[in-house]
Amino acid sequence: MRFYLDEDLAPATAAALRRRGIDAISAHEVGNRGLTDTAQLAFAAREGRCLVSGNVRHFVRLGQDAIRDARRHAGIVLCSSRLAHGNPGRLAAALERLARDRPGGLGAYDVMYL
Repeated sequence: MRFYLDEDLAPATAAALRRRGIDAISAHEVGNRGLTDTAQLAFAAREGRCLVSGNVRHFVRLGQDAIRDARRHAGIVLCSSRLAHGNPGRLAAALERLARDRPGGLGAYDVMYL
């Protein structure tokens, strides 16, 4: 599973995932700060990366819109506020477990909560 972390998450989380052998990039690292949520999801989809965000309200709607409009993506992982804004290592550990449990990634319309 390849991850793309939305700009609301600390870039240190992506670095921690890479140290754990997980392919992860952050919106901060690739110059995508300030993009709309729609553009963030589109970027992740083009890159074949599962989008990870703490912005639950907006990405639930975007996940529903994707199903309605038959726009595929590589999955969306939504994090609780405590996990999204807490210790980056803790979020990295949760995402590492997910990647190990789902080596084939998420489905084209999957939305998962951590």
